[in-house]
Amino acid sequence: MKRAIIIILSVMALTTLIACAAEPQSTPSPTYETPAEAAEITAEQVETHAGPDVATRIITDVWGREVEIPVNVETIVTLGPGATRIATYLNVTNMIIGAETQTANFNVLMDFNPVVHEQFSTLPIVGRGGGGGENNAYVEELVLASPNVVLAAFTAEAADELQAQSNIPVVAVRYISTGLANETFFAAMRVFGEVVGAEKRAEEVLSFIETLRADLHNRTVDVPDDDKLHVYSGAVTFAGQRGFGGTYSNFGPLAVINALNVADTALEEGFYEVDFEQILMWNPDVIFLDPGNMSLVNAEYETNPVFFRSLYAVQQGRVYTLPAFNFSATNVTYALMNAYFAGTILFPEQFADIDISEKSAEILTFFLGVDTRDAMTEGGLFFGTITLGEQ
Repeated sequence: MKRAIIIILSVMALTTLIACAAEPQSTPSPTYETPAEAAEITAEQVETHAGPDVATRIITDVWGREVEIPVNVETIVTLGPGATRIATYLNVTNMIIGAETQTANFNVLMDFNPVVHEQFSTLPIVGRGGGGGENNAYVEELVLASPNVVLAAFTAEAADELQAQSNIPVVAVRYISTGLANETFFAAMRVFGEVVGAEKRAEEVLSFIETLRADLHNRTVDVPDDDKLHVYSGAVTFAGQRGFGGTYSNFGPLAVINALNVADTALEEGFYEVDFEQILMWNPDVIFLDPGNMSLVNAEYETNPVFFRSLYAVQQGRVYTLPAFNFSATNVTYALMNAYFAGTILFPEQFADIDISEKSAEILTFFLGVDTRDAMTEGGLFFGTITLGEQ
């Protein structure tokens, strides 16, 4: 009996020893100081070092924040003004697993929306959308969606806050809505492309923008100011609808074609409201208005028809549409289309080869993968003339 007990205990000890030897040892996930180092990881190294965790790399976002993200990013969420637009331009919306309220509903004022809203309407809602860079995510829903990375057009503080709340890497891709695809947009595109492995497409998009901007500039750079028409762009959408006096100094679509914008002044930077008396003093040859704000302009017309009828551009029937291109950050597509349309009106000789319908189709298809002009027209975004006072 005593011998039997000894044998049983020996077998149990041996079994325990074997089990302990077979148990895998966890290996911490490696981190890398630069994206270049992360890119050097071989498939074998990733498998070996990942263990129960995921191999990581370091991304530096637009604010200089260093964020640790997986080497292979498969799922993302885009939050804040402009982030989903960049995903669409990069053709990676298939990676998005949670939507914002703003992007899940149809709204053609965001150029990417006609392309993604049906897909997004089936996704969990993880944020409000829009905003001024604040953290407007729905944290619980975001955690449940569990993306590999959040790409957020947030301030640095808001990105830090959301990362702490969710324990999900948050990479900031915020860009500023001034000019026409300025350097902040280029930086955001490159950071986003690096996160999702779309660096090549990012450079293609940026190269296309630079090519069009150079084309627009070169067509008019040698035209003397004395030969240029004086132009005013009013009812410019800025943080909501604006009436006739809402204008812009250094207005992107006009600046890129070297137009003589009467609203350009060293005293104002960007959007501002101008008095009707000043507009009458400028008395521009051509007026561009946002068709989406014509209800406000027509109400002003009914109140003060004498003012509007006194303007030379109105008398000559030279009032044209220039659809809003800033909504939840800059729609680069619409801005470029506006520049070409304005060029055909202000510089007909230099833009004689441009058919705005064909050029619009080219721009939309390159950025979005499809021609969305029909959706634009249905949403009131079109190129043509305007008769004041008509609803």
